[in-house]
Amino acid sequence: MSFRKQALLGATSILAAAMAASTANAADVKVGILFDVTGPIANFIPPMLDSVTLATEEVNAGGGLLGGRMVSVIGDTTGSSQGAVDAANKLVNIENAAAIVGALMSGTTIAAANSVIVPTGIMQISPTATSPEMTNFADNDWVFRVVPSDAYQGQVLAKLTMDQGVKKVALTYANNDYAAPLAKAFADHYKSLGGTITAEVKHEEKQPSYTTELATLSKGGPEALVIIAYAGDSGLTLVKEALENGLFKRFIGTDGLRDNLLIEKIGAEHLKDSFFTSPSSPKSEAADKFQQLYAAKFQSTKDKIFIGQVYDSVILAALAIQQAGGTDREKVRDALREVANPPGESVGPGDWAKALELIKAGTDIDYTGATGSMDFDDKGDVAGVIGHFVVEGTGYKEVGLVTP
Repeated sequence: MSFRKQALLGATSILAAAMAASTANAADVKVGILFDVTGPIANFIPPMLDSVTLATEEVNAGGGLLGGRMVSVIGDTTGSSQGAVDAANKLVNIENAAAIVGALMSGTTIAAANSVIVPTGIMQISPTATSPEMTNFADNDWVFRVVPSDAYQGQVLAKLTMDQGVKKVALTYANNDYAAPLAKAFADHYKSLGGTITAEVKHEEKQPSYTTELATLSKGGPEALVIIAYAGDSGLTLVKEALENGLFKRFIGTDGLRDNLLIEKIGAEHLKDSFFTSPSSPKSEAADKFQQLYAAKFQSTKDKIFIGQVYDSVILAALAIQQAGGTDREKVRDALREVANPPGESVGPGDWAKALELIKAGTDIDYTGATGSMDFDDKGDVAGVIGHFVVEGTGYKEVGLVTP
């Protein structure tokens, strides 16, 4: 069985188990987990759901939430806008969740926010949605995220590409809310640094072949192909066909392409000169503690993308609910910055019991997460950091952090 099939089956079985276990009693507090369990990023999901489990179990073992249990209720967007709206509607209006963690893809996050989150009025924290559109989104301060905007990642990718000595590239990007703005940020900054884009092609998702697009992209002598897309959708096909037709040997991508599926299907030997960027975390005691907690329960953190961001998002949602003293959604939203931003006594991964006692005592807290500072600005964004990744063996290795 392929890794992708195993991942999809694993995600589906975890979803079924989570939904079966989500029957709550009157004292339980529900947090909605709006994840793209099936769809183009299905490979990423099982370890992320493990992070949900880790955070939920920590809360319940450390004194619970509002005097009862915390219950994480899973909703699957199916990786589509309509699926996101349907799943969010169920979590908010049927499950009566006190807060929402998710979605993961920018498109599903924005769709749920537009149709359900903002009209209803409930706090939404995305662990991974990076679209620049979200920064100035008219959300009445209901929508937050714990990763930097792709306006920033695009600049970082441009600088890294130039620093790697790649002065001339072709660029293709998927026609979606994630890829299009990221590609623009990359292209604008790359050209401002003196780089040349020989061809730029927007492509549609889910096509069986991209040979026509690749033929256009290969003209003009580019040194590499920049692909901003999900590997589980168009990304894999583009790389595969580019290699099969001898059009490109080097590929540059972002977190959507940094998927084990790519290595499994293409082979590490064909990706040895490629590199990728992805939201990451600075070295810190909080990061080390999370790594220890996760590995103790789930063996390893290797090649498990965004697990720290998911953990931080779930813990932040729980802290906000506890700080609010109830499930009133407006109070929960307003409490988020109280627990995430300074001033306050520092708490981090593994500190739920300590944080609970501090909140009960009326002491301000300041949560520093597995992935860095969680200080939300007035747009609901955090600063975040971007990592530089290469293929090594059967996985990806972070070789440094990058700033524009």
